[in-house]
Amino acid sequence: MNTEKVTARRLSAEEVSELGLQDSIFVSAEMDGLPLDCYASAFLTKPGKNFEGGSFTARTIFGEEIHVLPDNAEERGIWIADKAGEEIEVLQSAGVLLNLALFVPDGNKESLDSLYSAARDAFGAGIVQRWSEETVAVPEVKVDLYEEPARGRKNTNNQNRDRRALDIYPTRVRFLEPSDGWRFIVEPHKEIVDDTPTI
Repeated sequence: MNTEKVTARRLSAEEVSELGLQDSIFVSAEMDGLPLDCYASAFLTKPGKNFEGGSFTARTIFGEEIHVLPDNAEERGIWIADKAGEEIEVLQSAGVLLNLALFVPDGNKESLDSLYSAARDAFGAGIVQRWSEETVAVPEVKVDLYEEPARGRKNTNNQNRDRRALDIYPTRVRFLEPSDGWRFIVEPHKEIVDDTPTI
């Protein structure tokens, strides 16, 4: 297990409530119930002022969500880098796992195997591995994807819409995430007809 020593100090719940989404913190490196006696770099899942009840949720750089009560002496708490603090062990990353959604037109087993072989040739056979594989047929349907404010008024006109993507296949929508405070609206695709008179 690769760790490094970092000088940090533990934060109180009041201090955590002043943190934003960009502030780097350290929380317990526990993964899927596997207790690790060290910390992991993390970020709050929403600004500290928006949490209620003194419990905070942080997402580590390894994708784990940790729920923490900073003022509970029995928990590891939330730490932030500080030269005047104490040394803690922080778990280091061994690399990056890419979750890829590949769209293969008229895809069949041979074309998928060719993609896999090309990736192994480019990065090395020991690097590229198939962890899981889901083959989904993509219907010949297109939709328009919009974003709307999450608390927008109903039956309003389209002026408050922020068009995020056009001509998108419905199966790709599930791999996107809406902006903070916005929600997705998916509608059947409408071709844009330019009826401007031409000379």
